[in-house]
Amino acid sequence: MLKINEAIIVEGKYDKIKLSSVVDAVIIVTDGFRIFKDAEKLSLIRYYAEKTGIIILTDSDSAGRKIRGYIKGSVKDGRIINVYIPDVFGKEKRKEKPSAEGKLGVEGIDVKTLVRAFEKSGVCASESTRSNDITKATLYELGLSGGKNSRLLREKLQKNLGLPSLMSADSLMEVLNTMMTSEELSGYVRKMGDTE
Repeated sequence: MLKINEAIIVEGKYDKIKLSSVVDAVIIVTDGFRIFKDAEKLSLIRYYAEKTGIIILTDSDSAGRKIRGYIKGSVKDGRIINVYIPDVFGKEKRKEKPSAEGKLGVEGIDVKTLVRAFEKSGVCASESTRSNDITKATLYELGLSGGKNSRLLREKLQKNLGLPSLMSADSLMEVLNTMMTSEELSGYVRKMGDTE
């Protein structure tokens, strides 16, 4: 599995599933055109653009181009890398018929072609050795989810870490796994409590 430091932006959950078998990276799903109205997700994308850089990997059809253009236009600061998949005509296995333009999306592209697309774009990857040990249970145990004041504690943590304020517990968990271990998070939450 290849470790990529930048967050990767894809259109759908099946794209994320496909990429997760190839790379160890934060993968953010736009849910297609829903990104146009999702302030939380756009805020998260901007955060990653500034902190680690983002990789935009959309389908090679007109919808993918629109989504790519929207994200590029919405991210003013930070680093954006565009990774393009080639036009491959066919139909994804899970679908009954091909897309309107007849092209395979990210989910339908074979692994070797995906890896080459990253390489052509100059994305450097290394072998992954770190495990993501911050889980939903970790957030619960630290009082960051499922408790009376969890939302307030999450907001305080997000502010202290310079993260966007509009984040779900799941988004926060994904981001924290790129920043620290569960042990480091536990220490950070303890320090926050000591300063009150």
